[in-house]
Amino acid sequence: QVQLVESGGGLVQPGGSLRLSCAASGFTFSTYWMYWVRQAPGEGLEWVSRINTGGDTTFYADSVKGRFTISRDNAKNTLYLQMNSLKPVDTAVYYCRVFRAGHDYWGQGTQVTVSS
Repeated sequence: QVQLVESGGGLVQPGGSLRLSCAASGFTFSTYWMYWVRQAPGEGLEWVSRINTGGDTTFYADSVKGRFTISRDNAKNTLYLQMNSLKPVDTAVYYCRVFRAGHDYWGQGTQVTVSS
């Protein structure tokens, strides 16, 4: 079965950096586009970034463009999100996501808190 396990979140000061990881299993990771989304307290889901199967095509929400970098290691079945110049508005639970066979799969999420 599809499993997505996010890690790497934590508490960081404004301007700091974090690197999130998402370990994938139960499907052929290298053949699917992958996504990062987030949900801030009391807010709806916000799409953050997506990456193609080969890792050479990426897209970002305007709110994170130039600060976040999505990448993947298909040999390790792992998705990454490098987050730099973090701001308090980036505080959220971050999820990796895959659409497979008509289903939408999520991990349990990892909390990112940006605060001084």
